[in-house]
Amino acid sequence: MNDWTTSHDRVLAQRHAEGWMFLIEAARDLRTTGAIAPSGKALARALTEPVRVQAPRPLAVLEAGAGTGAVTRALIPQLPRGSRLDIVEANPRFAARLSHLVGTHPDLTGRPSQVKVDQRYVEDLDTDERYDVIVSGLPLTNFVPAQVERIMARYMELLHPGGTLTYFAYLGTRRARALTAARAEARRHAAVDEVMAGYQRRYATDRWTVWANVPPAHVWHLKRPQAELPCPRRAPHEARR
Repeated sequence: MNDWTTSHDRVLAQRHAEGWMFLIEAARDLRTTGAIAPSGKALARALTEPVRVQAPRPLAVLEAGAGTGAVTRALIPQLPRGSRLDIVEANPRFAARLSHLVGTHPDLTGRPSQVKVDQRYVEDLDTDERYDVIVSGLPLTNFVPAQVERIMARYMELLHPGGTLTYFAYLGTRRARALTAARAEARRHAAVDEVMAGYQRRYATDRWTVWANVPPAHVWHLKRPQAELPCPRRAPHEARR
């Protein structure tokens, strides 16, 4: 058996294990696990595009909702020297897996302090740091609108002026829930889409459709303006009927 075959088999085994881990964690807690499978290579590449665009200057990068590390593994080799990557993951089992990934990644040999894993919700992140790029893997369509508003507002606070937030949304989820979910669940999903549409109208600079992913997804890039602008304000959705 040659080295390529051994490496290929190892990657396939890793993806298989991660797929099962996602399904198990989704059954435990949809608040921290909303994806049905780890992000594919094409999706990870689209999500990390702002890092490549801004290289080779040192960057401060935040990854929120990193899961089993599919995007993290694509992100680490692209970090310019002198950069910092902070990873926030609320799920304790995912956070432990990410800590192992960071501790054993060959690109981080001799640079253990370049990447840090923090087990918490991103909206609870207590820091004065500001970031050039935020990569979000959070399952926003699983949350209530007020949570999404808090998360998005916190993202914009954490960005440097001119910094970029990148995140994805699976195609067709609103239509699928409208057809299969209870009426209240469909209304919740529509209200989340409304919150996100407000941020997209105000801050979006790019959107791609990544067909080579399971399932296909849109990737959005939102940029915080150089001049300060107030974040969108809405009445609490819980008060709606």
